[in-house]
Amino acid sequence: MAQGRNTLMDPPIEDLLDKVDSKFTLVALGSARARQVNSYYNSLGEGLGKVVPPQVASVSGKPVSIAFEEIAAGKATYTRIDPEEEAAEAEALAEVELELEIVEEIVEEIVEEIVEDALLSEALIEVAEEDAADIEAVAEAEIELLDVGDGDPTAS
Repeated sequence: MAQGRNTLMDPPIEDLLDKVDSKFTLVALGSARARQVNSYYNSLGEGLGKVVPPQVASVSGKPVSIAFEEIAAGKATYTRIDPEEEAAEAEALAEVELELEIVEEIVEEIVEEIVEDALLSEALIEVAEEDAADIEAVAEAEIELLDVGDGDPTAS
């Protein structure tokens, strides 16, 4: 005769609770993994392959049942984030963001200096071109003066 069970659920809730620290963790872990399994089945044929397939051979095709079987088998696990570690990571992230802001300010200043230098260079080039044109005009005027002379036919 078949062996009877105390509950209708397979694997039993007691076995599942031994794998986690609370009922709430069990529900959160089971639902998260069930959504992943459901996404896997929905994405078949699309070639995405981003979701992990079921890790246990299951008689049931239901995502929640598969998720609970994975939890019972130890294939789906969780980790608690230590509040001190999380605070340290947040502090380190804040420091990195501050350093990034400082670097961005320095880069902006350097870019502004480069732009100012380029504008100054363009202005100097324009002045030099104007000076060259003025020098040419003066030289042409001197040549005309030399050509006209002072009315002395012996002057050349």
